[in-house]
Amino acid sequence: MSEPRLAVAIVTMGNRPREVDALLASVAKQDVAPARIVIVGNGARLGAFPDLPGELTVIETEENLGCPGGRNVALARLREFDDVDVVIELDDDGLLTEADVFRKIRDLYAADTRLGVVGFRIADEHGETQRRHVPRLRAGDPMKRGLVTSFLGGGHAFSMPMLAEIGDWPADFFFTHEETDLAWRALDAGWKVLYEPELLLQHPKTSPARHAVYFRMTARNRVWLARRRLPLPLVPVYLGTWTLLTLARTAPGLLGSGRATALGGLRAWAAGFAEGLRTPCGARRPMRWRTVWRMTRLGRPPVI
Repeated sequence: MSEPRLAVAIVTMGNRPREVDALLASVAKQDVAPARIVIVGNGARLGAFPDLPGELTVIETEENLGCPGGRNVALARLREFDDVDVVIELDDDGLLTEADVFRKIRDLYAADTRLGVVGFRIADEHGETQRRHVPRLRAGDPMKRGLVTSFLGGGHAFSMPMLAEIGDWPADFFFTHEETDLAWRALDAGWKVLYEPELLLQHPKTSPARHAVYFRMTARNRVWLARRRLPLPLVPVYLGTWTLLTLARTAPGLLGSGRATALGGLRAWAAGFAEGLRTPCGARRPMRWRTVWRMTRLGRPPVI
C-alpha cells in the first residue's frame, strides 16, 4: 500500500495518568502524525487530554474488559471511521524515545502488502531488553531483526486488512497469550509477523507475575490456545512441553526459602490448567500443517 494512514490505540485503567500524558507527548513528537488516536478507559473514567495531532476519540467502558477486550473496543471504533490502514497499539506506561517510529512503520507497510504485524523492541530506561520480550527461542541478541511467529503486546502495529481477514483479539483470554493466538491466526492466513528492534518502546522493567491472576490465566489460556489453534496430534505435545517447563521453573522455589510462594503459584497454575480443559475455549480452527512447517522454518515450531 502507498502512504498507509496510521492510527494509535491506547488502553488504560485510569491509574497511570502521568505515564499516559508522557506517552501522548511522545506520540505528538512523531515526524509522521497519526490520522486518529483512540484512548479507551477500561472500566475507568478519564480526565482531559492535551491537544494532539490527529483526531482524538476517548471511550470509557463500564467494566474492565481486559487488555484484548479493551483493544477490541478501540479497533471497532476505528473501523467506523474507515480511514485507517495501520493501527499502532501502545501500552499506557510505554514511551516512544525516538521521533521517527511512525515514519518507519509507515514505510514498512508501504513496502509490503502482506506485512500483518510489526513488533517493537521493549527496553527499560537503562536500555535493557528482558529475555521474555524477544520473540525468538534464541533471545541473546535483542537487536536481531527478522520474521518471527509471535510479537510483543506492549508495542506493535497491525494491518487493518489483516484484522478484517483473521479477526480481532481473543477477548475471553483477558490477560496472557492473546498475542500468540492472534499471531498464529495471522501466519495461518499467510500474513507476515516482523520483529523490528529499531522500533523502540521504553517500558519499566516488570514481571508478569505481578498480576494476581497470572498463574491461573497463563495455564488456562495455554490450554485454550492449544484447543483452538493446534492440530490434534500437537495438542498433548504442546501442553506436555509447557507443563514440564513450568515444573522445572518452579522447582527451585519449592526447594528454597520461597516454598510457600512457589507452591501457591503452582496450585493456581494447576487450577487454571483444569479450567482450560473443562471450559469452552471458543471456535476450534486449527492451523494447517503447512503453517506448522512455516513456523518450524522460522525457528519456533508451535510446540515450544
